[in-house]
Amino acid sequence: MPGIIQSLLDTDLYKFTMMQAVLHQFPGAQVEYKFKCRSPNVQLAPYIDEIRDEIRQLCELRFDEDELDYMRSMRFMKSDFVDFLGLFRLNQKYITLTPQDNGEIDIRVRGPWLHTILFEIPVLSIISEVYFRNTQPGLDLSEGRRRLHEKLELIRRPELAGIRIADYGARRRFSRNWQREVLQTLKNHLGTRPDSQLTGTSNVLFAKELDLRPMGTMAHEYLQACQALGPRLRDTQVFGFEKWAQEYRGDLGIALSDVYGMNAFLRDFDMYFCKLFDGARHDSGDPFEWGERMIEHYTVNRCDPRTKVIVFSDGLNFPRCIELFRRFDGRIQLAFGVGTNLTNDVGPEALQIVLKMIECNGQPVAKISDTPGKTMVEDEGYLAYLRQVFDLPAPPRTGPVLREPPVTR
Repeated sequence: MPGIIQSLLDTDLYKFTMMQAVLHQFPGAQVEYKFKCRSPNVQLAPYIDEIRDEIRQLCELRFDEDELDYMRSMRFMKSDFVDFLGLFRLNQKYITLTPQDNGEIDIRVRGPWLHTILFEIPVLSIISEVYFRNTQPGLDLSEGRRRLHEKLELIRRPELAGIRIADYGARRRFSRNWQREVLQTLKNHLGTRPDSQLTGTSNVLFAKELDLRPMGTMAHEYLQACQALGPRLRDTQVFGFEKWAQEYRGDLGIALSDVYGMNAFLRDFDMYFCKLFDGARHDSGDPFEWGERMIEHYTVNRCDPRTKVIVFSDGLNFPRCIELFRRFDGRIQLAFGVGTNLTNDVGPEALQIVLKMIECNGQPVAKISDTPGKTMVEDEGYLAYLRQVFDLPAPPRTGPVLREPPVTR
């Protein structure tokens, strides 16, 4: 049977944009990623052999010439990086899967960052699809289609004509075929004109196949790795943003704001970065408060907020997108990245799964976002040190401490 992942393009664009930066800026970096499923009462160990076989097939894939030509067509992809992709394949020796007595699976990815960065999205997609095809065999997708059309009806009101939504749902999708159907349905109903409510997808393969715009810039792992790669921990964000600007020279200018919380981000995102970057992305904390603070920050730093973009991407559904649109429309440019609510809203509860970087060059790395449940780290001492460096208060402890609580995109 063909593998779930049939192309190395079946991943998020920001994995390639970060990978190019790694090739040019940090080619020798060594990293470790750890998998976690925090959905209650979910046992993945019974499917470990099936998951291993899918990963084996993933590691046999290569980029073909048509795929490389598509990558070359992106204005920000450099020729030497695409040439490197022509030689690239994922190596199974860098990933280990170990069943646990409680029915969970310990998955570790260890090796050169340049050669492991593309594991995350396809491995999560594999785990999700293997789980659902075993636990929901032959599921009638009519409920998923009904919910999708309900979402479309919500945003097709005249007063919402300016809302802009992209698919960010590859990692926790119900299946590859369902994500493709969702995108095809959105395209059929919303169109692909420049003023369409559908702006594109983070999935590079479906962007190519369906003639959609591929979307994405940087993820948390990029700024986390800079904790080990930069000259001084306190300057991690500044170092990361400067290296990004050095790589892309003004392109791909959406900065991620929540690796150390909003206060630390605004301290580092000074007038220079306000003017250099096109905007910022929200991925934790109260989105309404965040949006207000971004507008105020741009105003204080002599930038007209109406010339900047804020991207919301934290566990969104369509009603929340509409609420945010109504609050901020006309005050700043808006974009919304909807993930699981688009690609795994078919009835059964989607899995809360992540594969996060926890170490770079032998040093622990972590993020401390404005949503405490998004923290994932194995070294609590390092986490405390990180809080001290960035002047962040310790989270309140009102019950049992969960080191890696549920995470939503």
